[in-house]
Amino acid sequence: MDFGDKQLDAADVPLFGRRSYELMASFWPTEIAQRRMPETARRMTRLQKVVFSKTLGAAGWENTRLIKDGVAEELGRIKSQPGKHLLILGSNNLSVGLIEAGLLDEVRLMVCPVAIGRGNALFSGLSQRLKARLAATREFPSGNVC
Repeated sequence: MDFGDKQLDAADVPLFGRRSYELMASFWPTEIAQRRMPETARRMTRLQKVVFSKTLGAAGWENTRLIKDGVAEELGRIKSQPGKHLLILGSNNLSVGLIEAGLLDEVRLMVCPVAIGRGNALFSGLSQRLKARLAATREFPSGNVC
């Protein structure tokens, strides 16, 4: 089982902002994903997912619930239920909002050593300095570091 599948196994509910949801929903249910990574594709479709967005009209990916308002309240409700961890994949705006509300317990970053020359700052929009403690690192054969 690879790293990504282990991350999914440790979670009950993947959470997404709109842009991350649209990227994931455009790949995981496809035939290409099912051929290349069948187990991950199966897990991503089978899991109950939540997308938080004020602008998304509907969430068409199987087993996905769309939440338009009350993000902090809904996340508090989900967290209070028994089960495994919640997992946010991507979703800078969602992550920043949850950090500021004090609702994120852990942040795992995957760093890919590629310079692209442009992009968004990590946690863009955070209103104050995030005090964090490095708990662990893991290096992958690709050069990525988590």
